[in-house]
Amino acid sequence: MISRTIRHALLNVLAGASFLAHAAQAQSWPEKPITFIVPFAAGGGTDAFARPLAAQLDSQFGKRVLIENRAGAGGTVGASAASKAAPDGYTFFMGAAHHAIAPSLYPSLDYDIEKDFIAVALIARPPQVIVVNPDKVAAKTLAEFIAYAKANPGQLNYGSAGAGTTHHLAGELFKILSKTNLQHVPYRGAGPAMQDLIAGHVPVVFDGMGSSAAPLRAGQLRALAVAAPKRVAAFPDLPTAAEAGLADYDVSTWYGLFAPKNTPPAIVERVTKELRQAMQTAPIKEAWERNGSDVPDVTGAAFATMVSAEVVRWRKVVNEAGVKLE
Repeated sequence: MISRTIRHALLNVLAGASFLAHAAQAQSWPEKPITFIVPFAAGGGTDAFARPLAAQLDSQFGKRVLIENRAGAGGTVGASAASKAAPDGYTFFMGAAHHAIAPSLYPSLDYDIEKDFIAVALIARPPQVIVVNPDKVAAKTLAEFIAYAKANPGQLNYGSAGAGTTHHLAGELFKILSKTNLQHVPYRGAGPAMQDLIAGHVPVVFDGMGSSAAPLRAGQLRALAVAAPKRVAAFPDLPTAAEAGLADYDVSTWYGLFAPKNTPPAIVERVTKELRQAMQTAPIKEAWERNGSDVPDVTGAAFATMVSAEVVRWRKVVNEAGVKLE
């Protein structure tokens, strides 16, 4: 029989050996390219933050950081794939507020955003914005748009990044607060939705500022209001929804980096350190400001707590709004 003292000593030795192995792995990591799975089509709000960040991390790591777009089912297809990736530090997941909504809308998800991932860091949190195609919608103010929608119930379609996304719920909340009847048209990400909005195939989109900023500056779209408590520095002339006459319309999104469960803690710690450094660089600060976001510093346990709170918050919104998937 091995005595309790010897058993305890052996366990300590094994724990120490494991720690040293992980530390050594973190020191040599990365030895090959790293992949960020983005669960929406290219050109959307997630891309607007993921790609500049990947480019900055390229230079810091000395290895490529690749973006892999895996769109579908409101971002849950990419999330599912990421949850099953090898936890070796070479696959990360760029999740979004949509993934805190999904548990309330998809009863058969084969992953758990809280249990199957390590919450690494909050990356950005831009507000939602109401954008229209100026050739399809004559309204120049939110009040004019609401009046037009009320005069034409059921005749206006609105696009979103997909069923169950913040864009979708922003549209449903807008309908409740404005007492209008708009028809939802889900897309496989904000990128395709914005393309159709610019082309005039859909007249209005409830979008994240990240994917709307560039076409707004180019004059391809018209913004009616930002769904935030205060105006966005990048668009100082754009009123908040409350200023435009729609009280209590406050919807923002967020994007965050996750690692598959069991990714070595030393690698997660290294990534967190590199992220903090990247977020303080001029290119990132400038890109975030252009896209209407601040530069957050919420990592590890604080980010995980935020995600859990978001799951609870959106479950309440889904239930109150009676949102159902098409």
